[in-house]
Amino acid sequence: MLRSDFHYELPDDLIARHPAARRSDSRLLHLDGRDGALADLRFVDLPRLLRAGDLLVFNDTRVIPARLHGHKATGGKVELLLERVVGGQRALVQLRSSKPPAAGSSVLLEGGAQATVVGREGDFWLLDFGTDPASVFERHGEMPLPPYMRREADEFDRDRYQTVYARVPGAVAAPTAGLHFDDALLEACERAGVAKTHVTLHVGAGTFQPVRVDDLREHQMHAELTEVPQAACDAITACRARGGRVVAVGTTAVRALESAAQGARLAPFTGDTRLFITPGYRFRVVDALVTNFHLPESTLLMLVSAFAGRAHVLAAYRHAVAQRYRFFSYGDAMFVEPDPAALEPREAA
Repeated sequence: MLRSDFHYELPDDLIARHPAARRSDSRLLHLDGRDGALADLRFVDLPRLLRAGDLLVFNDTRVIPARLHGHKATGGKVELLLERVVGGQRALVQLRSSKPPAAGSSVLLEGGAQATVVGREGDFWLLDFGTDPASVFERHGEMPLPPYMRREADEFDRDRYQTVYARVPGAVAAPTAGLHFDDALLEACERAGVAKTHVTLHVGAGTFQPVRVDDLREHQMHAELTEVPQAACDAITACRARGGRVVAVGTTAVRALESAAQGARLAPFTGDTRLFITPGYRFRVVDALVTNFHLPESTLLMLVSAFAGRAHVLAAYRHAVAQRYRFFSYGDAMFVEPDPAALEPREAA
């Protein structure tokens, strides 16, 4: 398939650059992947789309303040976006400056911190901070809002660009489907007989990078650190036994679960995943999906298209544009049920 197969037109004024007044105030578009049927709802309606016995799977990664400003010793401005810590004192970062820095040169950062440029590694730069890089970003960094928001992060974003159940620090972008859940909605799901469990996938800076090749077979996914613990596997086994559905909250939860099932069956998994899901993939674990609206030609849109059918998903996006849904990280959400042809036969996990 081609990248252009996942293009759609989006008016700029439908990009949500600020969150709704309350987390659960968002709209919810229900897409049935069996026939493409659509229903316009509110996110607070989610519990009635779920069934007693279902299992919600949340990504509990916590966004760190991963953007840092500074300047080179020569005076040129520099912006860093943390990708990941790769050793005791080193980290991979996206680095923006007017001219590429030289290996061995220094970057002077806000708050008096300093880093030495080790060299380039693919799309990223390896820097040595002389101390724990995570602590430098925690003290002096700002929340890394996506580029399409076209604004600087503020203190409000430190709360709202974070899920209420975030627990494990390490992401540089929020698992945005989870931003719609507040404590009241989580309690409503529990009262409806819906169970929950957690996995961890630390969203990396590569999530902001576009697909650059036309032929999707040539695309290389960036690596993201993932953990699917035994407790999550046990919860899925119990869900299957009672006839419930595994409902992934966000594409990151999908990729974590499906990465843990690339062997003969679902098993605990810790490590990097580069799983790239496109139409034709058959889902081994996930039975339904809560997700936001994604950028044109993005890997996330390709994943949703694999789950519910490209034609159905693009028709749903055209409907969302016509009905003036809000798009992207701070935007509205979808509840997606699959095209049955996209699922592997279900067995106990």
